[in-house]
Formats: sequence, C-alpha cells, structure tokens
Amino acid sequence: MLNWLFNLETKRKRLLDKAPAGPLRNYLESPFPDKNSSIYGTALLALDFETSGLDANKDHLLSVGYIELRQNRIILDTAHHQIIHSTRDISGENISIHRITHDQAAQGLALAKVVESILQQLQGKVLLAHHAAVEIGFLQQACKTLYGMAPVFPAIDTMQLARRRLERQQQPCKANQLRLFNLRKQYGLPAYQAHNALMDAIATAELFLAQLAHSNYRKPPPLKNFLLHP
Repeated sequence: MLNWLFNLETKRKRLLDKAPAGPLRNYLESPFPDKNSSIYGTALLALDFETSGLDANKDHLLSVGYIELRQNRIILDTAHHQIIHSTRDISGENISIHRITHDQAAQGLALAKVVESILQQLQGKVLLAHHAAVEIGFLQQACKTLYGMAPVFPAIDTMQLARRRLERQQQPCKANQLRLFNLRKQYGLPAYQAHNALMDAIATAELFLAQLAHSNYRKPPPLKNFLLHP
C-alpha cells in the first residue's frame, strides 16, 4: 500500500508534465496533501454524483453535490448542488429515482463548467465519497472527454473504511450492510432523502465524522490510514 501512496504523488507530477493548460493543469499543479499529516488537519471535499447508471464508459452524469470538511467540521456554506446539462435519454426509472427530468437536464450547466468547478474545489484536498470508485470513475471519464487524459485523485471511501472495520473485528459483512444509509443507522445518524447528490454528499461527510469519532484514537491518526487503496 505504501508504494501505491507514493505513486499517487509521482503520477500527479508525471501527468502535470503532459496536461494541457486550463482546469486540469491547475488542479495537478497543487501537491496532494501529505499522507503523514493528521487526518484532522486535512481538507476534504465530500462529493457525490447522480448518474444514469454505474458504467462510466456508457452512462452519463445527471447531477453533482459537494461540501467541504475542514478541521473535522462540515462547512455548510460550501454546499453546492448542480444539475448537469445533457440531451441524452433519461429512463423513466431514472427520473423516478433522481427526480431529474429531461427539461431540467437540458437546462443544466455544461459538463465542462461543472468539471472545472469540481477540479478547482479539489485542489489541495482529498476526495471523500461512499463507494468512491463510482465518483472517481465518472470524474476521470469526464476529464478524458474534456482534456484527453484522466488525473489521479487521493480519496477516502467511507464504504471501504466500514469494510476494513468489519475485517479487523472478524465479522461477516451482511447483504446491504455497507450501504450509506444502513451505515448511518448504525451510528444513530438521521435518515435523509436518498438519490439527491448534495444530500448524499452531506450524508457521507457526517458518516465519516461518525466513523472517526467512534474509533477512539489515542492520538491524531495520519491521513494514510484512511486513503482509498486497491
């Protein structure tokens, strides 16, 4: 795992040499947070996408929500929600789940503007998500479409943290146990409306703080203890 963590920063530097001028290059110019620094002092960006499916190669983004965490606090005035422009077909099932209609998608903000905003917000921060592979996959695919290359992102995955905890305790993982709102119930967190990108980002941020609070660390743990890894 240590080699993988080292390679993240190495990959950032290599990608920076090839990145075109603009939002992607600006993002890559900022060093990633030091993996040995305290998690409590690390700036995070809780991010959630609502999508038409789970395959970043063929499905598309419907909306994004994000909110910052600093010094173990959720900064509410950084909350942001945006429907993303698309003229692609949205199934009736997707409309009923995400409550985003064809008309709303057609009037949404252009993907280029949305991705530029996300990259700007992620500069110098760690991405926080539940089942982070989805957010990373769709964001990398969007960057390939817009800039011709996919960046790397240091990330924390609240689902992976929950799985690691069960493994340490040698407990079996039951079906659906690692779903965001089922994990929130375990920590006594309130139920929020599902399938809203901003609400899911806030729900993930709260879950992460609960996971930290219930870990009973004797001293501030380093960021590297939480980073997503293969």
